Amino acid sequence: MKQSFVYIMTSQYRTTFYIGVTSDLSNRILEHTEGKGSNFTEKYNLTDLVYFEEFSEINQAIAREKQLKNWHHDWKINLIKEKNPKLETLDY
Repeated sequence: MKQSFVYIMTSQYRTTFYIGVTSDLSNRILEHTEGKGSNFTEKYNLTDLVYFEEFSEINQAIAREKQLKNWHHDWKINLIKEKNPKLETLDY
């Protein structure tokens, strides 16, 4: 089984969020910081990783991504703050 991740990227102002799924978090974050991650992250300069969850199955990660994308903005912030209270940029 290959590990997979759901992650949340944001800008330096922490106002806009991008939720994604990947099997290689380090590489995916690098792509976002280099402006190659997605058009949305490039447009809004979403280069800071503030949250991630790890899963043993990609299907679990995809289901969680879909769930989080339907959440209200405040719910996402509260989720992030549970693990990252200061909304600091995480290293991975």
